Amino acid sequence: MSGARVDHTLTSGVFTLDGGSWEVENNVWLIGDDDEVVVVDAAHDADAILAAVDGRRVVAVVCTHAHNDHVNAAVEVAGATGAPILLHPDDRVLWDMTHPDRAPDGALSDGQSVKVAETELTVLHTPGHAPGAVCLYAPELGVLFSGDTLFQGGPGATGRSYSDFPTIIESIRDRLLALPPETEVHTGHGGSTTIGAEAPHLQDWIDRGH
Repeated sequence: MSGARVDHTLTSGVFTLDGGSWEVENNVWLIGDDDEVVVVDAAHDADAILAAVDGRRVVAVVCTHAHNDHVNAAVEVAGATGAPILLHPDDRVLWDMTHPDRAPDGALSDGQSVKVAETELTVLHTPGHAPGAVCLYAPELGVLFSGDTLFQGGPGATGRSYSDFPTIIESIRDRLLALPPETEVHTGHGGSTTIGAEAPHLQDWIDRGH
């Protein structure tokens, strides 16, 4: 039986890409127990994230993708905790826009397992919103951390550089909607949902085209 739990912190800041900027609120997810934790998407506010860590050992700072609003506090959190930053290499081009002088510490790959508090977080490579976008699936907890790949109400945005709509649809259809329908989906922005709540709408999203 897994002893892990999921904690949540909301941070806010600015997302910048392609010369535009948008005020955003980001979900920062922490998976672990009283001793150790994995931080998913160190966004905007290192102090708030470190307060949520609350002295626990940080096993890793995992980036679901490298848009600046998901990684802009990663280096500071890693520096304060000694944790490695893990990113899929296909998102290095986006990472370097925010952190040109600091490489990630390790590469995420499809099927890889990140272990924390006797719980396995399986990496699912789900490109589309970004080339190196990943989700983390914790079957023992019945939870998926979807980053910006799947939201309550549809796929993540694909209107900007390095994103592609047919690719994100394929990722969601083949990788995410195949998960058990009761799986809770914790997203990068906004409210959580379930696979079962979103699956019936796939054709609507394809017809909508974004």
